[in-house]
Amino acid sequence: MNIQPVISDTANSSLYDLVGGETGVLNLVKVFYDIVETENFAHKLLLLHLRGNGLAHSRLEQFNFLSGFLGGPKLYVEKHGHSNVRTMHEHVEINAESKDIWLACMDKAIDQVGLETTTKNKLMRNFTAAAERLVNRSD
Repeated sequence: MNIQPVISDTANSSLYDLVGGETGVLNLVKVFYDIVETENFAHKLLLLHLRGNGLAHSRLEQFNFLSGFLGGPKLYVEKHGHSNVRTMHEHVEINAESKDIWLACMDKAIDQVGLETTTKNKLMRNFTAAAERLVNRSD
């Protein structure tokens, strides 16, 4: 499932630009993973990351992926040759609860970095669509 860059309706700006380019994406990823590490409601998501390649790896790869996903440089594709989110997550057991926790963490991160409501809504629509396709367990 290759996901194409998301283009915003706002004066042909990409979501990458609306988030603040490289600096904005780095900040969003930092705040997101800080939430995953510190918030009680995110503990199950933290455990999923710790069972995988760890948080440092996840921070880097999420930045690489989101850069291209949001319409900026395709860093993940340059490094791995694809941006198939299902392939990236095939080793992770993701249920509806995990998906919802991920989305709640991202929602909170977007609020904390102070993005405009219209940008947040566009981001969350795209993140929700992608996250729903990653659910691979029914429990």
